[in-house]
Amino acid sequence: MQRHITLKQFRYFLAVSETASVAGAARMINIAQSAVTKSIQELEESLGVFLFERNSRGMVLTQEGHRFQASARKVIAAVAEAGQLARGKVETLTGNLTIGVTSLVAGYYLADLFARFQRSHPSVNISVVEDSPQFLEHLLINGEVDLAIMVSNALGDPQALVVEELTSSPNRVWMASSHALAERQELTLAECAAHPQVVLEADRVEGVLSAVWSRYGLHPQVLMRTSSLEAVRSLVGIGAGITILPDFLYRPWTLDADHIDVRSLRDAVPSINVGLVWRRGSRSRVVVTEFIELAREQSRSNRIR
Repeated sequence: MQRHITLKQFRYFLAVSETASVAGAARMINIAQSAVTKSIQELEESLGVFLFERNSRGMVLTQEGHRFQASARKVIAAVAEAGQLARGKVETLTGNLTIGVTSLVAGYYLADLFARFQRSHPSVNISVVEDSPQFLEHLLINGEVDLAIMVSNALGDPQALVVEELTSSPNRVWMASSHALAERQELTLAECAAHPQVVLEADRVEGVLSAVWSRYGLHPQVLMRTSSLEAVRSLVGIGAGITILPDFLYRPWTLDADHIDVRSLRDAVPSINVGLVWRRGSRSRVVVTEFIELAREQSRSNRIR
């Protein structure tokens, strides 16, 4: 008999998917490991699919697991939103809100946040401006956009801007499942530098990695530089090269269904931070502060906090 999926199962599933282990999830939500294991097993039975692959690296999401993860996050976010409504926090707002985004971040952070804000405040007129990080900073300082969602590492004029971090995503090595490096559980930058690199030129991600290569005195061969994340996935998926990118961009399958594995780095590499950015000293409008609060709430929900 098919069981109904419970909110507890959504939370336990997300905890396991974030920590990649039952033990880590149990510590995160402070319950027994056996309760987490039982919940995941019952959830998989209800859905009729395996959500995780159990292997030596822990609990790794399957393709179905990744799809379910997106839905589970929406459920948890909706519950948090309903709680706000029940407490009477959301009031009728009017006015205009202009949000700046970069192309890379827009695909991963904007849609859910935009939809939640629009549902809560349908009378607010929202416009979105997509541009490079450098130009978005210019628009923020000039007051042409209210705030931006962007990679916040190495801002051009940090004294003029306020940053509130939404997530900090570690960089890991991406490679085809058949790649020789896939036999290793952890890699050094020197080992990575011995293989052709596919470099993503977007949102200052390349700049962070270039500084790391220089610091370690390494000069890897670059197979291709591209602003297309799908081009990176495709080339890595067929084994043409490897790449180092933040976890928030990782998806285990390419459009052509080639599987991509990831490995941790032994060397110290800065994480990529995504944050809300606005002009320091700008006059705070209610519509802006409400969007900031909603972004904070979503960030907490995504981290199961």
